Amino acid sequence: MGTAALLVLADGRFPAGGHAHSGGAEEAVKAGRITGAADLEAFCRGRLHTAGLVAAALAAAAADGADPAALDAAADARTPSPALRLAARRLGRQLMRAARATWPSPELDALAREFPKGAHQPVVLGLTARAAGLGPEDAAYCAAYESMSGPATAVVRLLSLDPFEATAVLARLAPELDRVVDRATVAGAAVRTAGVDALPSASAPLLEIGAQAHAAWPVRLFAS
Repeated sequence: MGTAALLVLADGRFPAGGHAHSGGAEEAVKAGRITGAADLEAFCRGRLHTAGLVAAALAAAAADGADPAALDAAADARTPSPALRLAARRLGRQLMRAARATWPSPELDALAREFPKGAHQPVVLGLTARAAGLGPEDAAYCAAYESMSGPATAVVRLLSLDPFEATAVLARLAPELDRVVDRATVAGAAVRTAGVDALPSASAPLLEIGAQAHAAWPVRLFAS
């Protein structure tokens, strides 16, 4: 089931709620930091190597069987922005609903009971991958790719950017995505022996600041 399940989980049409979030792109567009494909590529590269790396490592560790409660606490510690913590938990709750309907699992049920308002999305993603018969590397790929594809899709809507250009951005970043996934998978496996301190804590202060500003907007197209 591995490859087919990976395709289902990574599909942007999987009803996990990601379409309602821009990954910080909406605020960056308004601030003038993204005006076209070149800026989008720089934004996605930065997000991949920071938030994407952390999310991928959390997902890999969860898929590898690490304690999801400890991983959730680690995710909180690596997300300074209250707005981003809230968004991550909302996304986790929506993903949990989709995951339990698609791949029923006692581990997912237990996590849902422990975090009724939602665990961090990468942790839920890792357990979802595990329930689907996927491995840590698969979970890391889903998380890392989502860190780029979400903003790319959002910018197509926000700027009426040619979708071919947005897709080309993702293709150009593919080699870097592979390297991030390798790092994340190794870090996720290290949690077994070293605990959650083995997880990366790459920071993206501008994303955090932008998320707080975006959350205060009275009108916005995306939830985050």
